[in-house]
Amino acid sequence: MSDVTRRTAIAGIGATLGVAAFAKVMEPVREFTKDLSLDQFLQRHYRELSPEDIQGVLRRIEEDTLRERGARVQVADDKPIPGVQFGYALNLSVCNGCRKCAEACHEENNHDRATNQSYIRVFEMEQGSLDFEHASATYDHAVPAPGKYYMPVQCQQCDDAPCVSVCPVEATWKEEDGVVVVDYDWCIGCRYCEAACPYHARRFNWTKPEIPAEEINPDQGYLSNRVRPQGVVEKCHFCLHRTRRGKLPACAEACPTGARVFGNLLDPESPIRWVLANKRVFVLKEELGTRPRFFYFFDS
Repeated sequence: MSDVTRRTAIAGIGATLGVAAFAKVMEPVREFTKDLSLDQFLQRHYRELSPEDIQGVLRRIEEDTLRERGARVQVADDKPIPGVQFGYALNLSVCNGCRKCAEACHEENNHDRATNQSYIRVFEMEQGSLDFEHASATYDHAVPAPGKYYMPVQCQQCDDAPCVSVCPVEATWKEEDGVVVVDYDWCIGCRYCEAACPYHARRFNWTKPEIPAEEINPDQGYLSNRVRPQGVVEKCHFCLHRTRRGKLPACAEACPTGARVFGNLLDPESPIRWVLANKRVFVLKEELGTRPRFFYFFDS
């Protein structure tokens, strides 16, 4: 990160111009960031904040959520665990297409209720085929259907993530445990990352997410499931507010068939390591060289 950041530069302009002139200059910019408070807009990048700064930011988010949404929440700043590299695997032989994973993601991660948003799409595929062009993610019949199998797709947490390299303000990056995250108070909503992702795993908030106060998940993380503002891009983060505390991602916990396997790639006794050692796994779009941490396999 550079010493002079986007927001500190803007703050310097404000000091130079004075309050009235600064407010006029900021009018068109504020139109695109109207869901952000001035403190949010002028906040420094997450990786430049001191521990004291972070605590102040977390308390501000909690207070804003109570005032604006009528919900009491607790926002944490969960750090990567030393010696942990997260990985995910999915057994396509037992996934039945029920979409309980997508429902759990929707509720756990405080998605907009009107759009029924989720970080997971479940594709119904023809058996023996990997043809996404003729697959459906909007099927509405009983599952599993004859002659079909089901492939959930979400962020692949790439080691060489195209979304990270194209971000002009470094609002997204890969953490030490392999999770690609977003600083939602730093994202400018340019959507370059959304265009760069070959897995279509990023979502843009066109409107302010609406969630009834009683449905807001109060257990939140700054880099994960806090309610995101309008005008930013968001993505799956392996439920880091859960996984960095030793829990499973919400989608894995909700899976009724045991199709989802999550764990530490550096732990030889972890379930994910067993899968990698004993199953013939594959990754999506391997030819792109993104090196996903999300693996697929069949039992046979």
